[in-house]
Amino acid sequence: MRLALPAGAVLVAAAVALCSTALAALALGAVAIPPMKVLAALTGRLDASEAMTQTIILNVRLPRVLLALIAGAGLAVAGVLMQALFRNPLAEPAIIGVSAGAALGAVATIVLGSTVFVGLTRLLDVWTLPVAAFAGALATTLIVFTLARRDGVLDATTMLLTGIAINALAGAAIGLLIFIATDEQLRSLTFWNLGSLGAATWSALAGASPLALAAVLSAPFLAGWLNALLLGESEALHLGVPVETVKRVVIGLSALATGAIVAVTGVIGFIGLIAPHLARLVVGPDHRVLLPLAAMLGATLLTLADLAARTLARPAELPLGVLTALVGAPFFLYLLRRGQGER
Repeated sequence: MRLALPAGAVLVAAAVALCSTALAALALGAVAIPPMKVLAALTGRLDASEAMTQTIILNVRLPRVLLALIAGAGLAVAGVLMQALFRNPLAEPAIIGVSAGAALGAVATIVLGSTVFVGLTRLLDVWTLPVAAFAGALATTLIVFTLARRDGVLDATTMLLTGIAINALAGAAIGLLIFIATDEQLRSLTFWNLGSLGAATWSALAGASPLALAAVLSAPFLAGWLNALLLGESEALHLGVPVETVKRVVIGLSALATGAIVAVTGVIGFIGLIAPHLARLVVGPDHRVLLPLAAMLGATLLTLADLAARTLARPAELPLGVLTALVGAPFFLYLLRRGQGER
């Protein structure tokens, strides 16, 4: 079912919801700050007596909210791209193992960076984690894509089973790395299995956001080709679409977005499943509208989830990945059940 709503109005409404959610996330927390003071802090109009408020907004909450926005948009766009590539609405970075592969690359760099990968760490510096996570995400995407193809057709069952196997294998490898990690490294790894935006700093943003944003901003240029791919690869070829090139670019962009995000957030699942599905429900399968709407919905959903994670049990903070899984897993089962009913 698709809701008959004008695409322009939907995009404007999504943008308003996104801005409102970001403002609420900046205002709410352990210390509640009025929205007008938040805006004043962002524009540098607070006086010297409110230096603490300025610090909370600019150095604590703003990088975290920006990371939530970028990560949500990136995961949603990666989900749309994978669903177009596999021509299956159940494809999502965490479900088919891409997030786990990215996490494995990042964890391996943290644990082995001072020994095995010392040269790479010195060479890449702040980019080491995003690049390692990208390499892990790219490898797992290629494995899933290769194993899920049968006689040129992508098999959904094989895709999901491959994802299960990759998640298990990556989880085992991460467990082994955690076993040999030092106490200092363990403190850096505690959030990987649960997902968190607690590591949000301006330096973390500098390392991850350019890669994630590059993927998000590049994806809409593929919209026309992605629409053609929905008809099937043979039909797309007849329409003049360079199918193999498009598939390689889609794999690269999906891995780039997922890897950059996982490098600073750990594994946060189901945003790449829920946001594209909601967007497709409202505007249909046209990727010219679907991609920007899914990006905004993903950013909004992850920002809301992070706001809930740090306020529901304060002063403690709930694991963000747990919250998204609590909502996303039943949603995935619903989509799976509905898909079986339509056969």
